[in-house]
Amino acid sequence: MSTSTDLLQRPAEAPVTGSVFTGIGVAAPNGLGTEAWWAATLAGQSGIGPVTRFDASGYPATLAGEVPGFEAAEHIPSRLMPQTDHMTRLALTAAQEAIDDAGVTPKELPEFAAGVVTASSAGGFEFGQRELEALWSKGGKYVSAYQSFAWFYAVNSGQISIRHGMRGPSGVLVTEQAGGLDAIGQARRQLRKGSGLIVTGGVDGAICPWGWTAQLAGGRLSTGTDPACAYVPFDERAGGHVPGEGGALLVLEEENAARERGARIYGRLTGYAATFDPAPDSGAPSTLHRAIELALADAGLAPGDVDVVFADAAGVPELDRAEADALAAVFASEAVPVTVPKTMTGRLAAGGASLDVAAALLALRDGVIPPTVGTTRPADGIRLDLVTEARPAPLRNALVVARGQGGFNAALVVSAA
Repeated sequence: MSTSTDLLQRPAEAPVTGSVFTGIGVAAPNGLGTEAWWAATLAGQSGIGPVTRFDASGYPATLAGEVPGFEAAEHIPSRLMPQTDHMTRLALTAAQEAIDDAGVTPKELPEFAAGVVTASSAGGFEFGQRELEALWSKGGKYVSAYQSFAWFYAVNSGQISIRHGMRGPSGVLVTEQAGGLDAIGQARRQLRKGSGLIVTGGVDGAICPWGWTAQLAGGRLSTGTDPACAYVPFDERAGGHVPGEGGALLVLEEENAARERGARIYGRLTGYAATFDPAPDSGAPSTLHRAIELALADAGLAPGDVDVVFADAAGVPELDRAEADALAAVFASEAVPVTVPKTMTGRLAAGGASLDVAAALLALRDGVIPPTVGTTRPADGIRLDLVTEARPAPLRNALVVARGQGGFNAALVVSAA
């Protein structure tokens, strides 16, 4: 009888050739579904607006990016509704789209060949809030048994793997905004160990009073009330970010296997690296530039080989300056186009970076850089070739940068297939 260890060992005659993206699923504030979101993104259509998921009028921040037109019952089996948070329902929807897009049926693959690695920042906050309310207002017997996992960081990985019969290696990365890249990096490690296919990325969100309070405590939310200029990274008016919900899930496959089955390939994962910043009171600088350099080295590329950068874009002046300095340390000033399509969605916590990877893959496919919206008055000292209208360009390699609150840095390179 074969053991799980045996099944995870790649035969010697099938060497690993690389990792390729073959499926994309998106749930974003400016579009549900990949093509709807991508069309809106290229058109510069923002999904940021007043919070509707709860009454935020009594809070300092009142804007959010909410996924439009999402009726969970249209996408999720009824048996899953009582046991899932809103963001898990979005994740299940995006995962289904990504798997369908890849043209695979995971249940038909060898038993341990496919797994799930996602990113999370807080788990199912809205579900947890409801059950805590029941606990304190009615008593413990009114708390759902599903609270035991519905709030948990790894819940999206678990629900996706169970629904699609994916019994290979699974896990969760908890590094806030950097998580979407870290999850993809971890997925690549699993492919190198012998897995054939990993669903990866992140879908996140906590637009509920409990989640809102936690995000306000971080001190980085914009209190602007005009959706057009509340989140304007690298701008002299920058004053924090607008939070949002959603993200992207991607199918990452071992390249030989994907080509053998004739899969459509969006692009190749050629470089990834992560660093952690020194303690804030140490006086030492951020190591973001080092993460970028290591990712380029991993990809075997020089800075001049990068055709576009998808920036992290915190929207906080000192953090924007630090990122611009990091880019300048690697690339000459204004030597590479920089874009921030998340200005149309808000920052999606663990879902934001994988959505940027999806944008990078489609930019490579279509030969066009999506725009940054809202940023019209660059802050003093910010010297970036910021793309503010969709820009056609021959693209070979794209760099995605992300930072997570707490000192996490990650950089990932995708290249044309």
